[in-house]
Amino acid sequence: MRNLASLLFAGGLAFLLLAIASQLAFGTPSMRVGAEILAVAPDEVGAANLVTAVLLGYRGIDTLGELAILFAAATAAGVVLGRRHANARRDPPGGEVLRTGADLLFPLLLVVGLYVIAHGHLTPGGGFQGGVILAAAFFVIILAQPTRHLRHSLISWIEGLAGAAFILIGLWALVEDGDFLAPLLGQGAMGELLSAGTLPLLSLAIGLKVGAELAGIMAHIAEAEAPDA
Repeated sequence: MRNLASLLFAGGLAFLLLAIASQLAFGTPSMRVGAEILAVAPDEVGAANLVTAVLLGYRGIDTLGELAILFAAATAAGVVLGRRHANARRDPPGGEVLRTGADLLFPLLLVVGLYVIAHGHLTPGGGFQGGVILAAAFFVIILAQPTRHLRHSLISWIEGLAGAAFILIGLWALVEDGDFLAPLLGQGAMGELLSAGTLPLLSLAIGLKVGAELAGIMAHIAEAEAPDA
């Protein structure tokens, strides 16, 4: 029965894809939205990186939904992985070389992560990528020294404030401009750090939220391996 269900699903999916493909004229672009965005985004948004303009402007509600999904996934992972096991044993700290390397990499990863976030409207990168790099900084520390603890209260505050900032900026744009997450504060000169209006602020909010959520998961995993007192 399982093989039959899998076969029926695969056949239905193939039929759906063929039906969609049959409606597309060969050699004709199926989506013209991209061309329109390329034409108007530089003047409307002022971001050199048009991918960021799309993520945080033209489809900002979708990005908000992605943040909600990430939050739900991080919460579920924390609930499942945060349970202490009675017979669990914490790994010993790494050697001197590993600990020293982690101490050196930690500030470097923080700087790189913040740089990627701050320049997301200028170069490839942005909040999601920079947030992962920020979380990796804490991953390195915990892997090198499992006995170190991250402050869950601080992580929760950063995550909550970052998510609230993203929503508040979107509501501010909705009141001022009539469109959710429409860029405010002026476009500025394209290519400069202070440009693209509120997009850098949105990128910072996303980076801090993503970094805090992933770091929180790592902290839960590390504490789950600790023996109960």
